[in-house]
Amino acid sequence: MLKDPPVNTGGPAMGQEPRVGVSGMQAKLHRWAVADPGRRFDDLFNFVHDPATLRMAFARVASNTGRDTPGVDGWTVAAVEETVGVVGFLDDLRAQVKDGSFRPLPVRQRLIPERPWFGEAAKFRHPHHR
Repeated sequence: MLKDPPVNTGGPAMGQEPRVGVSGMQAKLHRWAVADPGRRFDDLFNFVHDPATLRMAFARVASNTGRDTPGVDGWTVAAVEETVGVVGFLDDLRAQVKDGSFRPLPVRQRLIPERPWFGEAAKFRHPHHR
């Protein structure tokens, strides 16, 4: 079986589209996991804080219909873009992830009123972007 290169292959420059590199890496990780369910992904940390991965994640959040809904931290995509800028925001987030100081905030939880088919109130959990 051919060996794929390691995960930390770097991402495209800031002006380039990160989708191709990130999607390719996700596909590669999927292939590895299917081929060997017990495989350890020792270098996954580098993929998580790779600039291309963070840009792709932010682009996905920014394209959601809830982009104008603030998270539990009170930030919307527009507020990030107008206040600190996407590059500054992602650089700060990347530094926090790399040095281990990043701590995700708890998700916002709301109870949905009881419905006859549920039998009890359902919990709705809303994750957020920082």
